[in-house]
Amino acid sequence: MKITVAGLGPGDKEYIVPIVQKALKAAEVVIGYDYYFQFGADFFKSDAELISMPLGKEEARAAKAIEKAKEGKYVVVIGSGDASIYSMAAIVYEMVAKQDHQDLELETLPGVSAFLASGSKLGAPLGHDFCCISLSDLMTPWNVIEKRIRAAAMGDFVTSLYNPKSIKRHWQLGRLQKLFLQERDPSTPVAIVKQVTRPEEEIKITNLQDFNPEDVDMFSLVMIGNSQTFQFKNSLVTPRGYLNRKPHTGKEIQQESFRIVTHHIKDIEQSMDDKWAITRVIHTTGVLDDYQYYHATPNAIAQWHQYLKGGGTIVTDVTMVQSGITKAFSHQYKNQIICCLNDEDAIALAQSENITRSQAGIRKALQLHPNALYVIGNAPTALMEITDQLRNNSQLKLAGVIGVPVGFVNVIESKEQLSQVNHIPWVLIKGNRGGSNIAAAIVNAAYTLEEAKEYY
Repeated sequence: MKITVAGLGPGDKEYIVPIVQKALKAAEVVIGYDYYFQFGADFFKSDAELISMPLGKEEARAAKAIEKAKEGKYVVVIGSGDASIYSMAAIVYEMVAKQDHQDLELETLPGVSAFLASGSKLGAPLGHDFCCISLSDLMTPWNVIEKRIRAAAMGDFVTSLYNPKSIKRHWQLGRLQKLFLQERDPSTPVAIVKQVTRPEEEIKITNLQDFNPEDVDMFSLVMIGNSQTFQFKNSLVTPRGYLNRKPHTGKEIQQESFRIVTHHIKDIEQSMDDKWAITRVIHTTGVLDDYQYYHATPNAIAQWHQYLKGGGTIVTDVTMVQSGITKAFSHQYKNQIICCLNDEDAIALAQSENITRSQAGIRKALQLHPNALYVIGNAPTALMEITDQLRNNSQLKLAGVIGVPVGFVNVIESKEQLSQVNHIPWVLIKGNRGGSNIAAAIVNAAYTLEEAKEYY
């Protein structure tokens, strides 16, 4: 007593796999939707009992299969495509299990599904992760289907749509299009494949924006590409990544990181120079939303690019900032990077004046280097020292100030004071955020400004 559930493929008998052909030739009873018998007719035994039922009688077909198998006959239940994909396997197995027919042998034989046949006709659209969604809400609530649609769109899956439309189900496909357009580029390729492998086969390639649900009927499969899918002649190609392997050298990893960040911030309202500085900051922090804390005077990064290329001097508040500035750049342009934090006279000044060592180090540096670029990544007292002297000493003509001290005491106040300076270029990170690594990243952005053209 055995029931085989077999997929006949998409239509053309050449797509019926050999193991299914063998089962059809051995079947004593063949049960299926009446429309499908034409596709397997060449393989049925002359004395096989053919039991056809109309669409919608899936449970009746499963019940009849059990009945005939109980009579000791070899039963083959047929369906189109693959027997386990939106076909009869599920209902046959479920009914046999619920009725606990332990004596029945069950078997499922594979077939070429519509989405695989369509994928082959289209060339290579299934080269990466994909999914199939049925838009029929006859047995699945629409809110569940819509949840799956949103997940597929957000997950960037190549998506094949079964049961996309019928006379009574006409609006669901239009709703899917709206949901996908919320997540995908309007130019995303879309293919409509009608009657795949059959004489009436018709293929249309369009895009998500121009896709017209009225072009689809119940014999159609719709396939939506992912963000990388492209059209080449009459084919769709979804790259697997062989020609774009993952970066593995340090430079490649950094460049790929920059590409990810620049893509994320490409639409923010900042100049290219500032976007590049923001890119370097986010690459350092790993926080994509850090762009909203960046604040700068116009052209500050561009001015410092020229200043540093000309051999300008850099003064830092702490040695960590000094260490974070890429030495290859400073050596190339012969920049002097100075930190007076640990100088003996600065330490003595801090003790005598009851000020922090960072503040004392900056006070000393301002006397020696009144035209330098000052980079503050740790101490708000150092930044306050700069802003106080800028107000009181007209001889100071600083190249600029990078003010990104971090913490909770005097940090916000020191940055507010810098933001009110209007005669030198500056960059700050608003709020309590900041740090030596961010300060160094902004300097490195000024050094490498010409690289920004590769990303913007």
